[in-house]
Amino acid sequence: MEKLKICVYAIAKNEEANVERFVRSAAPADYIAVLDTGSTDKTVELLADMGVIVCQERIEPWRFDVARNRSMRLIPEDTDICVCVDLDEELSPGWREKLEEAWHPAADMARFTCVRGNTTFLQGKAHARRGWHWHYPVHEVLVYERECPCLVEVPAMQTVHHPDNGKSRGQYLPLLKLAAKENQDDPRCAHYLGREYFYYGRWEDAIREFVRHLGTRNAWRAERAATMRYLAECYLGLGDLEKAELWALRGIGTAPDIRESWYEAERVYYFKEAWETCAYYGHKAADIKTKSDEYINDGGAWGGGVEDILSVAMWHIGCPREAEEWAERALRLDPGNERVRDNLALLRRENGKEAAEL
Repeated sequence: MEKLKICVYAIAKNEEANVERFVRSAAPADYIAVLDTGSTDKTVELLADMGVIVCQERIEPWRFDVARNRSMRLIPEDTDICVCVDLDEELSPGWREKLEEAWHPAADMARFTCVRGNTTFLQGKAHARRGWHWHYPVHEVLVYERECPCLVEVPAMQTVHHPDNGKSRGQYLPLLKLAAKENQDDPRCAHYLGREYFYYGRWEDAIREFVRHLGTRNAWRAERAATMRYLAECYLGLGDLEKAELWALRGIGTAPDIRESWYEAERVYYFKEAWETCAYYGHKAADIKTKSDEYINDGGAWGGGVEDILSVAMWHIGCPREAEEWAERALRLDPGNERVRDNLALLRRENGKEAAEL
């Protein structure tokens, strides 16, 4: 069998701090191509020095889909598989071998694992050279131009995100408003716009968009369940615990197999100080050991949040030893959490144990 040609491609702006790591992880590819959209630092020079195919072009007005579609023009014609990776992402060792093993002549796209903090999901960002284009001005996705594509899954292939928390996300809200205007019946656009309002604490605006999302056709189950969890959080933000409870329970009804659904109810009953009910939902959440492979995972549900609240609930209902056990689990999952550390020290003292090893 003839060796496959693989190209890793990306868009970039002022990413000089990430260039070396990005190129090193992408090096097993036959080609690396980057469209720079207006860097004022040394991104372009560093990429060129490391042998990357690099071109500069300003995209005005700015849209992520336009930029990514322009970046695809840099991909050499003889490429078999194109892998889209951002410069703040790092491909895991052995990624090429894993991708080649899963790919076959009829394949159109490969979904691989993206790791973002405590969140992991499969994302379709490896694709054949032709037949694809990017869609949506922000939170863009690949769209196939012909009939249903043939998909393969490569969960062992991973990218790890290294976020720059200093970067502004100010451009996201206007682009999400534009996406919702251009795609008024698209559930995805309503969900993302609602989520952006949520991040800004604009609870009423977020509620409006989330309710609109639930009223659209073809909203898929995991996203509907996430919308219900966000609605619960919005009502927590407004101090309306009854509506928060209602939406949390609806989320469970929509996706009872997802830990996040039960975690949201656990959180609501924590704020209601209904400790026995809180413990019930916390135990139900803890019983689910496997993450969904969808992009909507809640890092808190898997990073010690379930265990932390369970510890507090068990203490309130008079079970200090169980509270200590859950606090220990929470600290193992979130070792930098000083509040959990202090809680565990207190519980160990109450249970007659030394806390010096904390």
